[in-house]
Amino acid sequence: MDRISAIRNVEDALREFEDGDADLAATERRVAAVLQTYATEFDGEGDVFRAVGDDPVDGTVVVAPSEPAARERVLAASGVDDAPDGREEPAFDVERF
Repeated sequence: MDRISAIRNVEDALREFEDGDADLAATERRVAAVLQTYATEFDGEGDVFRAVGDDPVDGTVVVAPSEPAARERVLAASGVDDAPDGREEPAFDVERF
């Protein structure tokens, strides 16, 4: 799935939600499925990983070449790596998605 197809699929899901043809949970599942499909077909090196653990990283999905790189990308995507000193890193694992 290319970027344009992914965007169109997300727009379709949002339109159905706005028209009352889908509830929020169904819309979330559909949008997540589009993103997962796009990420797994993404042209690049690496696998798709999902963070499982404490907020704010729980559920974050990244593409990375390894688990350590995935951890770093999850922290960066969640803004945790920019946290002030003294703030504890959230506890989480990454799993291939």
